[in-house]
Amino acid sequence: MNPSTAMATVVVDELVRNDVRHVVLCPGSRDAPLAFALHAAAGAGRVELHVRIDERSAGFFALGLGRASGRPAAVVCTSGTAVANLHPSVLEAHHSGVGLLLITADRPPELHGTGANQTIDQRNIFGSAAVAVDFPVAERRAGLNPVWRGLVCRGVARAETGRPVQLNIPFREPLVPTFADQWPDTLDGRPNGLRWTTSSAARSVPGNRVDFPLPARTLMVVGSGDAGRAASAAGVAAKAGWPVIAEPVGAASAIAGGAPVLRCGPLLLGGGSLPDRLRPDAVVVVGRPTLSRGVRGLMDRVPVYGIGDHPQWTDPQYVATHVRGWLDQDDLAHVEGHDPGWLARWHDAEDAAVGAVEGLLAREPWPTGLHVARELLAALPPHATLFLGSSNPVRDVDLVAAHRADVAIHANRGVAGIDGNLSTAAGVAVGGVAPTYALMGDLTFLHDANAMLIGPRERRPDLTAVVLNDDGGGIFSLLEQGAAEHKAGFERVFGTPHGVDLGALCAAYRVPHTRADSASELRAALAPAPGLRVVEVRADRAGLRDLHARLRGAVADAVR
Repeated sequence: MNPSTAMATVVVDELVRNDVRHVVLCPGSRDAPLAFALHAAAGAGRVELHVRIDERSAGFFALGLGRASGRPAAVVCTSGTAVANLHPSVLEAHHSGVGLLLITADRPPELHGTGANQTIDQRNIFGSAAVAVDFPVAERRAGLNPVWRGLVCRGVARAETGRPVQLNIPFREPLVPTFADQWPDTLDGRPNGLRWTTSSAARSVPGNRVDFPLPARTLMVVGSGDAGRAASAAGVAAKAGWPVIAEPVGAASAIAGGAPVLRCGPLLLGGGSLPDRLRPDAVVVVGRPTLSRGVRGLMDRVPVYGIGDHPQWTDPQYVATHVRGWLDQDDLAHVEGHDPGWLARWHDAEDAAVGAVEGLLAREPWPTGLHVARELLAALPPHATLFLGSSNPVRDVDLVAAHRADVAIHANRGVAGIDGNLSTAAGVAVGGVAPTYALMGDLTFLHDANAMLIGPRERRPDLTAVVLNDDGGGIFSLLEQGAAEHKAGFERVFGTPHGVDLGALCAAYRVPHTRADSASELRAALAPAPGLRVVEVRADRAGLRDLHARLRGAVADAVR
């Protein structure tokens, strides 16, 4: 067996031994040894192999697999710019705390600096966003089997802590299997003193106790992050009588902790300006809430206590006075008294806000993003999984949809924006077991259309992607650049209409496409079905800014 074949076989064997269940392979020449080894392992039922042509899409697909399964998935690619195309998914994984293994085939050292094709310095190409593990080049000498195994094992162990890890592996030719002899003598680690390396990642242990007072009139805000941490903190809120505002990705965990999670939370906050009866004496921020300016406005006005251990906790205004890793029932001793009317006042405000929202949407012609978000959440089958695209869809759900404890919600909330959303959703669908849905805008969908590029022999995700098509970037209508004084250049540089026929695009990928022109048609289209399909809802974004202004005004009047 030639050295490159031997090293690839050992690497794949060690991935399997360390419980890496999914590997996404991008075809290439330099990663051919890994491709042969993975194909053999998949044929033996040892690992599930997914083949994707587009490296950027493959990286996000692996990210979605990791999100849903709770185990780091691996993505394998060839050398050169193929590696650079993984960078967006690496950054998202790093900032979201999702483990990801990047197995990048490289040219051997003697080809670097010679002008050889597809040869770049790709060692540590991801910088601080990934742990870099460099392999020695495969060559015929004793003692390399345990070295290869140890490096793979260490890489998996680091990924299990929620870090992206790059295993950069240089291969010399020949890159295809040759079987003239059996070198090394064995690959299974038993004879001749060869050994396996076994490791297990350190588990998160609640600690770093609260050592500061928690006022009775505290408001808790839950964002993305560790589900166990959110549930534990929400249990404290439930016992202390605190209202909880949770972003969609954190709501189910907060509800699981027994917390009274409020609907229409961002509308209740109203940009951070609250009636005196609802003004908290402190805000406890769990995880990373990033959606609402109302949350940021509130954090600028009262003491803020952060709960989370990610090195980049959410505090863009630098107002957090304490940051701790965990909050649980033992910390109830630090709560200063109990105000029985505090939670009741917030529930009264919630009822008023929901009434205002429902009244406005009843008068508004279908469809708007708010209608679609509300209808979608209500119509999902029990125990479904939902992936929310960036920009307006995740915010629409945050504004008006009712929370559901039985629906697991995922979203890319690290740094990716609209990048890789459909691929991540496909990975979530394949990595999980529940019927999976996605809600995203047309630009988000088009930006990642290659997620639909799936070969006929590949496992297809059971994913229904609902695309709200308003022919451009609707979210910019709601930001400062959407104001009337910027109208002259808005459509070209922010609105960016595209005019794409989504049905024709889906047909090119052989993906079923349907139009939903009413709420009843949308509900019917959400019935569980196998495979990948797209449901398009067409909307007009011309009145979006006015609609949201009226919505916020109606809620403010109702709550005042």
